[in-house]
Amino acid sequence: MTCAIILAGGLGTRLRAVVPDRPKPMALVNGRPFLVHLMDYWLAQGVKRFVLSVGYQHDMIQQFFGAHYQGVKLDYAIEETPLGTGGGLLHAMHGAGDAACLVLNGDSFFAVEARSLLDAHAGRHAAWTMSLFRAGEASRYMGVKLGTDGRIDNLATGRGEIGDHANGGVYVVDPAAIRGCGFPAGEKLSLEDEMLPLMHKQGQPLYGRECAGIFIDIGVPADYRRAQEILP
Repeated sequence: MTCAIILAGGLGTRLRAVVPDRPKPMALVNGRPFLVHLMDYWLAQGVKRFVLSVGYQHDMIQQFFGAHYQGVKLDYAIEETPLGTGGGLLHAMHGAGDAACLVLNGDSFFAVEARSLLDAHAGRHAAWTMSLFRAGEASRYMGVKLGTDGRIDNLATGRGEIGDHANGGVYVVDPAAIRGCGFPAGEKLSLEDEMLPLMHKQGQPLYGRECAGIFIDIGVPADYRRAQEILP
């Protein structure tokens, strides 16, 4: 199974009121850091290596996990200054190799079947394949509209514009395609607001796949509390 990059470098300001002492991916859910729940799920899906894109309070993450977790190698791509989700991904991709890899948001859990997502990506020769779910909260998630063949027809230009589906934060990406888009390394870049819209404008083959698994985003206090009921 491929490598998985976890984007875990954010500041987590919306969650600070209830989790003031640690980075958001280390927020405790039923006594265990959220990252533990996340990596346990993806280990069970066959992931054999993780690259953690970290920034804010990265020492806490490194000290907790070290160089291995459950026998699987962990590498760290450390942001000296905040790079955003897109900049953090580009930084982490230097250590991820050239094969298609999973990319996961470090503050959301989506029970996606990895093999089916990877097979769909390979079968379509995609540059980027996005897991999707149906959601009614237009203000929080990037909206996506799909064509009949699964190709992404349109991406919402703002969180207030929702498409037929919402971005679930689990992706398969082709590193060569991403590197060939001309994004500047070492600069702050948003994956959702800049990277994906530009790739779509360039005509890159971006695809989406609706997934029916459980989705939870711990980015706000209400959903963080809900995660205690959903994750073991």
